[in-house]
Amino acid sequence: MPEAAVEVDGLVKRYGATTAVDGVTFVAPTGSMLALLGPNGAGKTTTVEICEGFRRADAGTVRVLGLDPARAGRRLRPRVGVMLQSGGVYPGARSGEMLRLVAAYAAHPLDPAMLLDRLGLASSARTPYRRLSGGQQQRLSLAMAVVGRPELVFLDEPTAGLDPQARRATWELLSALRADGVTVVLTTHYMEEAERLADHVVIVDAGRVVASGTPAELTRGGADRQLRFRAPPALELDRLVLALPVGSHASEVAPGQYVVEGTIDPQLLATVTAWCAARGVLAEDLRVMQRSLEDVFLELTGRGLRS
Repeated sequence: MPEAAVEVDGLVKRYGATTAVDGVTFVAPTGSMLALLGPNGAGKTTTVEICEGFRRADAGTVRVLGLDPARAGRRLRPRVGVMLQSGGVYPGARSGEMLRLVAAYAAHPLDPAMLLDRLGLASSARTPYRRLSGGQQQRLSLAMAVVGRPELVFLDEPTAGLDPQARRATWELLSALRADGVTVVLTTHYMEEAERLADHVVIVDAGRVVASGTPAELTRGGADRQLRFRAPPALELDRLVLALPVGSHASEVAPGQYVVEGTIDPQLLATVTAWCAARGVLAEDLRVMQRSLEDVFLELTGRGLRS
């Protein structure tokens, strides 16, 4: 198996006058989990569909398990699992029957009964697909993508619509797959999911990569950490800012909600609490927080709604 399971270099895809993917480049090492993130219309689904061999690139190169997915689909199909958000299942087929059918096409499949049990679908094995809840259909699609023991699996929003218990079970299964050497490429709108699971994150917007790195690398940028606390609203912060180390900032982000940004150390913490004490103010819910992946995502792609 090649060292990189997926290699995308300068990928371009156009639809008429619209450039959906504009020079995207990233690598998913073998046995890792890569999260491809972006707002609606960013180009991530088109990128994944090209990697899966469903669309052809207009420029750039793509290698999946060392092969061109546009030309080597027959060779790649037994080695790659694909999870779709919808479709691919006969509406009248029972979930257990459908999973066993998919498993029958693989040389060394996982045990379908084990997968059904692990994903909480054992009691629904005899239920027709059309009668499954949305979350159950989602979990069945995941089971169908991995039952053939793929070397690489593409997952499109694997936990969309799932309740917390089902999402946790899905995360555990994905972590187990990675531990077994399976490469996972997923798209998700759950930033917590990407931050918790992914070894590497690629953020795309308007068809271009705007950031990439490990979750720790991406969240380390900007302010090292934040100190948050609650106090009476409209406190005068000028003297606090003067007392803080150079490069630190203080602001009231909402009435009575204060944030101090900078390198949070014992001296800065003592400065803030002393400033509060000098004004007879009790700093409530005092917390030291790091930036989350969601914070980074919103900073890079904006906070406006996308259609």
